[in-house]
Amino acid sequence: MSTPSTGDANALEATSLAKSFGSTRAVDHLTFALRRGEILGLLGPNGSGKSTTMKMILGILKPDSGSAKVYGRDVLTDPIGVKEVSGYVPETPQLYEFLSGVEYLDFVGDMYGMGPAAKKERISQFLRALELDGHENDMISGYSQGMKQKITITAALMNKPKLLVVDEGLNGLDPRSAKIVKDLLRELAREGVAILFSTHILEIAEAICDRVLIMQRGNLLAEGTPAELRRRAGMPGSTLEDVFLKMTGTEDLKEVVEALTR
Repeated sequence: MSTPSTGDANALEATSLAKSFGSTRAVDHLTFALRRGEILGLLGPNGSGKSTTMKMILGILKPDSGSAKVYGRDVLTDPIGVKEVSGYVPETPQLYEFLSGVEYLDFVGDMYGMGPAAKKERISQFLRALELDGHENDMISGYSQGMKQKITITAALMNKPKLLVVDEGLNGLDPRSAKIVKDLLRELAREGVAILFSTHILEIAEAICDRVLIMQRGNLLAEGTPAELRRRAGMPGSTLEDVFLKMTGTEDLKEVVEALTR
Protein backbone atom coordinates (compact mmCIF):
# COMPACT_ATOMS: atom_id res chain seq x y z
CA MET A 1 0.00 0.00 0.00
CA SER A 2 1.30 3.46 -0.89
CA THR A 3 1.89 6.02 1.83
CA PRO A 4 -0.11 9.23 1.74
CA SER A 5 1.66 12.54 1.39
CA THR A 6 2.60 14.18 4.68
CA GLY A 7 3.13 17.70 3.36
CA ASP A 8 -0.39 18.98 3.99
CA ALA A 9 -2.22 19.37 7.28
CA ASN A 10 -5.53 18.59 5.61
CA ALA A 11 -6.46 14.95 5.19
CA LEU A 12 -9.61 15.80 3.25
CA GLU A 13 -10.57 18.76 1.10
CA ALA A 14 -14.06 18.95 -0.38
CA THR A 15 -14.61 21.80 -2.82
CA SER A 16 -18.04 22.86 -4.06
CA LEU A 17 -19.43 19.31 -4.02
CA ALA A 18 -22.89 19.09 -5.56
CA LYS A 19 -25.23 16.16 -6.15
CA SER A 20 -28.85 15.95 -7.30
CA PHE A 21 -31.25 13.05 -7.57
CA GLY A 22 -33.79 14.04 -10.17
CA SER A 23 -35.16 17.43 -9.15
CA THR A 24 -33.90 17.09 -5.58
CA ARG A 25 -30.61 18.81 -4.75
CA ALA A 26 -29.10 16.55 -2.08
CA VAL A 27 -25.82 18.48 -1.68
CA ASP A 28 -25.47 22.07 -2.86
CA HIS A 29 -21.87 23.15 -3.53
CA LEU A 30 -20.47 22.08 -0.19
CA THR A 31 -16.93 23.11 0.74
CA PHE A 32 -15.03 22.07 3.87
CA ALA A 33 -11.74 20.57 5.05
CA LEU A 34 -10.80 17.92 7.61
CA ARG A 35 -7.42 18.09 9.29
CA ARG A 36 -5.20 15.19 10.27
CA GLY A 37 -5.89 14.01 13.80
CA GLU A 38 -9.27 15.75 13.90
CA ILE A 39 -12.75 14.34 14.51
CA LEU A 40 -15.19 16.37 12.47
CA GLY A 41 -18.88 15.86 13.23
CA LEU A 42 -21.27 16.02 10.29
CA LEU A 43 -24.69 16.90 11.69
CA GLY A 44 -28.06 17.67 10.18
CA PRO A 45 -31.71 16.62 10.01
CA ASN A 46 -32.72 13.58 7.99
CA GLY A 47 -32.35 14.36 4.30
CA SER A 48 -29.78 17.11 4.81
CA GLY A 49 -27.19 15.41 2.59
CA LYS A 50 -24.79 13.91 5.14
CA SER A 51 -24.66 10.36 3.76
CA THR A 52 -24.52 11.61 0.17
CA THR A 53 -21.56 13.81 1.09
CA MET A 54 -19.72 10.89 2.68
CA LYS A 55 -20.32 8.66 -0.33
CA MET A 56 -19.00 11.30 -2.73
CA ILE A 57 -15.87 11.74 -0.62
CA LEU A 58 -15.16 8.01 -0.87
CA GLY A 59 -15.96 7.69 -4.57
CA ILE A 60 -19.10 5.60 -3.99
CA LEU A 61 -21.21 8.34 -5.60
CA LYS A 62 -19.97 10.57 -8.41
CA PRO A 63 -20.61 14.28 -7.77
CA ASP A 64 -22.40 16.30 -10.42
CA SER A 65 -19.75 18.97 -9.90
CA GLY A 66 -17.00 19.88 -7.49
CA SER A 67 -14.11 17.80 -6.21
CA ALA A 68 -12.78 15.93 -3.21
CA LYS A 69 -9.20 15.11 -2.36
CA VAL A 70 -8.02 12.65 0.28
CA TYR A 71 -4.37 13.20 1.25
CA GLY A 72 -3.91 14.94 -2.10
CA ARG A 73 -5.53 12.15 -4.11
CA ASP A 74 -8.44 13.18 -6.28
CA VAL A 75 -11.44 10.93 -5.71
CA LEU A 76 -12.45 11.02 -9.39
CA THR A 77 -9.03 10.38 -10.95
CA ASP A 78 -7.56 8.09 -8.27
CA PRO A 79 -10.49 6.28 -6.60
CA ILE A 80 -8.42 3.18 -5.76
CA GLY A 81 -5.73 5.29 -4.12
CA VAL A 82 -8.36 6.99 -1.98
CA LYS A 83 -9.85 3.66 -0.91
CA GLU A 84 -6.38 2.34 0.01
CA VAL A 85 -6.06 4.92 2.77
CA SER A 86 -9.73 5.11 3.82
CA GLY A 87 -12.12 3.16 6.00
CA TYR A 88 -15.91 3.42 5.82
CA VAL A 89 -18.64 2.51 8.29
CA PRO A 90 -21.97 2.97 6.43
CA GLU A 91 -25.23 3.75 8.16
CA THR A 92 -26.57 0.29 7.31
CA PRO A 93 -24.08 -2.64 7.29
CA GLN A 94 -23.51 -4.03 3.79
CA LEU A 95 -22.08 -7.51 4.35
CA TYR A 96 -21.83 -10.84 2.53
CA GLU A 97 -24.20 -12.66 4.83
CA PHE A 98 -23.43 -16.11 3.39
CA LEU A 99 -19.95 -15.86 4.95
CA SER A 100 -19.00 -16.25 8.59
CA GLY A 101 -17.68 -13.23 10.45
CA VAL A 102 -14.07 -14.36 10.27
CA GLU A 103 -14.40 -15.32 6.58
CA TYR A 104 -15.70 -11.86 5.75
CA LEU A 105 -12.91 -10.10 7.66
CA ASP A 106 -10.33 -12.39 6.06
CA PHE A 107 -11.74 -11.43 2.66
CA VAL A 108 -11.50 -7.72 3.52
CA GLY A 109 -7.89 -8.19 4.60
CA ASP A 110 -7.13 -9.87 1.27
CA MET A 111 -8.65 -6.93 -0.61
CA TYR A 112 -6.23 -4.62 1.22
CA GLY A 113 -3.29 -6.89 0.45
CA MET A 114 -2.61 -7.80 4.08
CA GLY A 115 -0.44 -10.79 4.88
CA PRO A 116 -1.83 -13.81 6.77
CA ALA A 117 -0.15 -12.97 10.08
CA ALA A 118 -1.24 -9.33 10.02
CA LYS A 119 -4.80 -10.32 9.16
CA LYS A 120 -5.01 -12.89 11.92
CA GLU A 121 -3.66 -10.51 14.57
CA ARG A 122 -5.94 -7.65 13.54
CA ILE A 123 -9.04 -9.84 13.42
CA SER A 124 -8.29 -11.44 16.78
CA GLN A 125 -7.81 -8.04 18.44
CA PHE A 126 -11.22 -6.79 17.37
CA LEU A 127 -13.07 -10.05 18.00
CA ARG A 128 -11.87 -10.01 21.60
CA ALA A 129 -12.41 -6.28 22.18
CA LEU A 130 -15.95 -6.28 20.75
CA GLU A 131 -16.91 -9.61 22.33
CA LEU A 132 -17.39 -11.46 19.06
CA ASP A 133 -15.00 -14.28 19.88
CA GLY A 134 -16.99 -17.49 19.98
CA HIS A 135 -19.24 -16.21 17.17
CA GLU A 136 -16.60 -15.66 14.52
CA ASN A 137 -17.47 -18.90 12.70
CA ASP A 138 -21.24 -18.26 12.71
CA MET A 139 -22.91 -17.11 9.51
CA ILE A 140 -23.38 -13.35 9.35
CA SER A 141 -27.00 -13.91 8.33
CA GLY A 142 -27.64 -15.09 11.89
CA TYR A 143 -26.00 -12.08 13.56
CA SER A 144 -27.95 -9.39 15.40
CA GLN A 145 -27.82 -5.80 14.12
CA GLY A 146 -25.22 -4.95 16.76
CA MET A 147 -23.01 -7.90 15.79
CA LYS A 148 -23.20 -6.90 12.13
CA GLN A 149 -22.21 -3.37 13.11
CA LYS A 150 -19.18 -4.68 14.99
CA ILE A 151 -18.06 -6.63 11.91
CA THR A 152 -18.55 -3.50 9.78
CA ILE A 153 -16.44 -1.41 12.16
CA THR A 154 -13.71 -4.05 12.24
CA ALA A 155 -13.68 -4.22 8.43
CA ALA A 156 -13.31 -0.43 8.21
CA LEU A 157 -10.27 -0.52 10.50
CA MET A 158 -8.55 -3.61 9.08
CA ASN A 159 -6.11 -1.61 6.95
CA LYS A 160 -5.35 1.01 9.64
CA PRO A 161 -6.85 3.83 7.53
CA LYS A 162 -5.60 7.40 7.53
CA LEU A 163 -9.14 8.67 6.88
CA LEU A 164 -12.09 7.07 8.65
CA VAL A 165 -15.63 7.93 7.55
CA VAL A 166 -18.27 6.85 10.07
CA ASP A 167 -21.97 7.25 9.22
CA GLU A 168 -24.07 6.60 12.34
CA GLY A 169 -21.43 4.07 13.37
CA LEU A 170 -22.74 3.37 16.88
CA ASN A 171 -26.14 2.12 15.71
CA GLY A 172 -27.14 -1.10 17.46
CA LEU A 173 -24.09 -1.31 19.71
CA ASP A 174 -24.42 -2.27 23.37
CA PRO A 175 -23.13 0.34 25.87
CA ARG A 176 -19.79 -1.43 26.44
CA SER A 177 -19.01 -1.71 22.72
CA ALA A 178 -20.16 1.86 22.06
CA LYS A 179 -17.79 3.10 24.78
CA ILE A 180 -14.92 1.09 23.28
CA VAL A 181 -15.59 2.52 19.82
CA LYS A 182 -15.83 6.12 21.11
CA ASP A 183 -12.56 5.75 23.05
CA LEU A 184 -10.95 4.10 20.01
CA LEU A 185 -11.94 7.02 17.78
CA ARG A 186 -10.32 9.48 20.17
CA GLU A 187 -7.15 7.36 20.33
CA LEU A 188 -7.02 7.07 16.52
CA ALA A 189 -7.33 10.84 16.25
CA ARG A 190 -4.44 11.26 18.69
CA GLU A 191 -2.41 9.04 16.38
CA GLY A 192 -3.15 11.32 13.42
CA VAL A 193 -6.13 9.61 11.82
CA ALA A 194 -8.68 12.03 10.35
CA ILE A 195 -12.27 11.07 11.20
CA LEU A 196 -15.51 12.29 9.62
CA PHE A 197 -18.28 11.27 11.98
CA SER A 198 -22.03 11.53 11.44
CA THR A 199 -24.50 10.95 14.27
CA HIS A 200 -28.02 11.91 15.30
CA ILE A 201 -27.03 11.61 18.98
CA LEU A 202 -25.77 15.11 19.64
CA GLU A 203 -24.43 14.27 23.10
CA ILE A 204 -21.98 11.90 21.40
CA ALA A 205 -20.97 14.55 18.87
CA GLU A 206 -20.35 17.05 21.65
CA ALA A 207 -18.30 14.51 23.62
CA ILE A 208 -15.93 13.36 20.89
CA CYS A 209 -15.89 15.87 18.02
CA ASP A 210 -13.30 18.64 17.75
CA ARG A 211 -15.43 20.58 15.28
CA VAL A 212 -18.87 20.12 13.77
CA LEU A 213 -20.52 21.00 10.48
CA ILE A 214 -24.29 21.49 10.51
CA MET A 215 -26.01 20.79 7.20
CA GLN A 216 -29.55 21.58 6.15
CA ARG A 217 -31.15 20.87 2.77
CA GLY A 218 -27.76 20.13 1.24
CA ASN A 219 -26.16 23.38 2.41
CA LEU A 220 -23.56 24.14 5.06
CA LEU A 221 -25.51 25.97 7.75
CA ALA A 222 -22.77 26.42 10.36
CA GLU A 223 -19.23 25.26 11.14
CA GLY A 224 -17.05 25.45 14.23
CA THR A 225 -16.27 23.95 17.61
CA PRO A 226 -19.27 23.34 19.90
CA ALA A 227 -18.15 26.35 21.98
CA GLU A 228 -17.95 28.57 18.89
CA LEU A 229 -21.41 27.50 17.74
CA ARG A 230 -22.85 28.23 21.19
CA ARG A 231 -21.40 31.76 21.06
CA ARG A 232 -22.64 32.30 17.51
CA ALA A 233 -26.14 31.20 18.48
CA GLY A 234 -26.07 33.43 21.56
CA MET A 235 -26.56 30.40 23.79
CA PRO A 236 -23.58 30.20 26.18
CA GLY A 237 -23.80 27.26 28.54
CA SER A 238 -26.38 25.46 26.41
CA THR A 239 -26.02 21.97 24.93
CA LEU A 240 -25.07 21.26 21.33
CA GLU A 241 -28.57 19.82 20.92
CA ASP A 242 -30.15 23.16 21.85
CA VAL A 243 -27.84 25.00 19.44
CA PHE A 244 -28.59 22.52 16.67
CA LEU A 245 -32.34 22.85 17.12
CA LYS A 246 -32.14 26.64 17.08
CA MET A 247 -29.93 26.77 13.98
CA THR A 248 -32.09 24.32 12.06
CA GLY A 249 -35.29 26.13 13.05
CA THR A 250 -36.78 23.28 15.05
CA GLU A 251 -36.19 24.47 18.61
CA ASP A 252 -39.86 25.03 19.49
CA LEU A 253 -41.24 21.51 19.77
CA LYS A 254 -43.76 22.11 22.52
CA GLU A 255 -46.75 22.31 20.17
CA VAL A 256 -45.67 19.13 18.37
CA VAL A 257 -45.40 17.19 21.63
CA GLU A 258 -48.73 18.52 22.88
CA ALA A 259 -50.44 17.48 19.64
CA LEU A 260 -49.06 13.96 19.95
CA THR A 261 -50.42 13.59 23.48
CA ARG A 262 -53.99 14.68 22.68
